[in-house]
Amino acid sequence: MKKNTKVILGILIAAVVGIIFVYPRIGLWFSDEEIQSAAAGAGTSAGAQALPVNVIQVKSERLVNSLNVTGAIIPNETVNLRAEVSGLVTKIAFEEGQFVKKGTPLVFLNDDELQAQSRRLEYSKKLFESQESRQKQLLEREAISQEEYDIVLNQFNTNLADLSLIEAQLNKTVIRAPFDGVLGLRQVSEGSVIATTDIIASIVSLDPIKIEFSIPERYAGSVRLGSKIFFTTDGLEGEVEGTVYAFEPNIDPSTRTLRLRAQSPNKDGRLLPGMFVRIRFVLGEQEDALMVPSESVIPELSGYKVFIVNQDSKVEERSVMIGTRTENRVQIISGLNEGDKVLTTGILQVRGGTEVQFTVI
Repeated sequence: MKKNTKVILGILIAAVVGIIFVYPRIGLWFSDEEIQSAAAGAGTSAGAQALPVNVIQVKSERLVNSLNVTGAIIPNETVNLRAEVSGLVTKIAFEEGQFVKKGTPLVFLNDDELQAQSRRLEYSKKLFESQESRQKQLLEREAISQEEYDIVLNQFNTNLADLSLIEAQLNKTVIRAPFDGVLGLRQVSEGSVIATTDIIASIVSLDPIKIEFSIPERYAGSVRLGSKIFFTTDGLEGEVEGTVYAFEPNIDPSTRTLRLRAQSPNKDGRLLPGMFVRIRFVLGEQEDALMVPSESVIPELSGYKVFIVNQDSKVEERSVMIGTRTENRVQIISGLNEGDKVLTTGILQVRGGTEVQFTVI
């Protein structure tokens, strides 16, 4: 056993001596120049791998700042027709769904009693008129006193007032269209007795039509009378233009929104009250605006920055000041010039001086 142990120990000692002898001579196999050249070649190969990125070339364009909201169509005017007095319906002079002009007679109520009173007052009017004329002649000849003439004159004027009252009551027995519009479904029939609370039919003015919608309070300062909106609804191709004509003078405290109304022509009657609409509200327009994608703008503590590619295909940082934000783009007020190439991809991988291989999109 001792002999075997000595043999193994000898082998181990020989191996260690061999390693110590051979390792320092490895460097002799290659010259220092060859080692340095290989290292430089490796560095050059790594530097040649330019990062591929996409860029956009900044150019001036027309900026239309718009806000997308929803709203509803409401009628220009709408009324539930009711009678001012109770009575028996003797005639219905309209058809359901008919377009009528303002003042058109629609429903007639029984007026026999009022007509009789009117005739009686007409007969009395002739008598009082004749008496007043005779008394006036006598007064001019001083045949009667002024008091006697005044009594007859008062009777005549009272008769005229009673006639005017009957005429006003007769007018209430005829229900007329209050404005140009389309009549709805009829709720009464001839021969029925109606009260002042009974609805006869509805009448709706559809041209122009109104669009009601609300916008967040932060945009309230951009609202002007005459501002344009463009809206669409299901079943309607393309956008329809409207004009803001009124808005509430206060913000709704429960929703923090401002309510507006716009008008739009509706000559063909395609737009009906109650329709849901998607609205593009134009807040403002600006010529020669520089716009970049939202993802290109990087927020910093001191403001914002973007990365651009210079003439050497290397990345530069630019501090910028932003303006209006749209749905997916940002206006650049300062820091960029027309023609600059702004990175849209690879933003997290680059820094100033990074060499890139860019594609203009």
